[in-house]
Amino acid sequence: MTIDPLTPRTTPTALRSSHRVTALGGGHGLSASLTALRVIAAEHLTAVVTVADDGGSSGRLREDMDVLPPGDLRMALAALCDDTEWGRTWAAVMQHRFSSRDGVSGSLDDHAMGNLLIVALWELIGDHVEGLRWAGALLGARGQVLPMSRLPLTMSGLVHPPDDGEPVRIDSQNELARAGLRGRLTDVRIHPPEAEACAEAVSAIELSDWVVFGPGSWYTSVLPHLLLADMRDALLGTEARRVVVMNLEAGADGETEGLSPADHLEVLAGYAPGLRIDRFIADEGSLREADRPAFEEAARALGGRVSYHHIRRDDQPGVHDPLRLAIAFGEVFDD
Repeated sequence: MTIDPLTPRTTPTALRSSHRVTALGGGHGLSASLTALRVIAAEHLTAVVTVADDGGSSGRLREDMDVLPPGDLRMALAALCDDTEWGRTWAAVMQHRFSSRDGVSGSLDDHAMGNLLIVALWELIGDHVEGLRWAGALLGARGQVLPMSRLPLTMSGLVHPPDDGEPVRIDSQNELARAGLRGRLTDVRIHPPEAEACAEAVSAIELSDWVVFGPGSWYTSVLPHLLLADMRDALLGTEARRVVVMNLEAGADGETEGLSPADHLEVLAGYAPGLRIDRFIADEGSLREADRPAFEEAARALGGRVSYHHIRRDDQPGVHDPLRLAIAFGEVFDD
């Protein structure tokens, strides 16, 4: 592969925005928002990422080295890479997973290269935020990536089975991410409860014009930011406007099986009383007509209104189209 380090960054001038934007979440959902937002708000874009993952490569590194789980942070950095040969190459390097040859079980199996790079920077520099800043500079990332806390967090919750049996307690974010297939989640919490939010993340929220929630796994990617006390206070107190991007498929995240779009909003309201959401972005083809009245009423109860857009890919209906989502963000931000 030929790499040209001098390839210029290209952003459609008509879509560029001067808004300061902070996007909250983790995993593929946050990546979808960041890929769109870097098109319009790259000069003033911050990603605040969950740090409770305890599965896969992140879980192994967290257990072995007592570090923040780097996986969702890695995905956010990769999403902020430009759509140039330089950016695409580094994004691929960050996402590359090692796999031993047939018949060999190696210690690097399933580790993502970006996870190892991030942990190496943390060890050398000694600070999570500075390490991520160096990683972003290496990649040419458009925007900054911050952890929601400098302390590795865990999550717990109760799963209520559909047969009204006794609820089961789960003490793993990785297991919570699939718990919706076993019943409805309640009493979702962050541990330790006294954990402090990353100060830089709190400042970014306070200085933003817009704060973006979603899309993503509702309980383990979107909700955690409202469970951390001082981050919740910042989100309730900021003068920034707030927008929620809805998932394209209800229940597809493995956590919200059986929840309607309106139920999703009631979850947010239940865990953060007083939260105001100004706008909701929903795909016009993903929300059933029968669900719209209740969803729009739930949106009004949170102080906002719904904007319907065509934001999914035509060839992959379950995936957000970055440019279409960027256009939707631009229209909402400038409205």
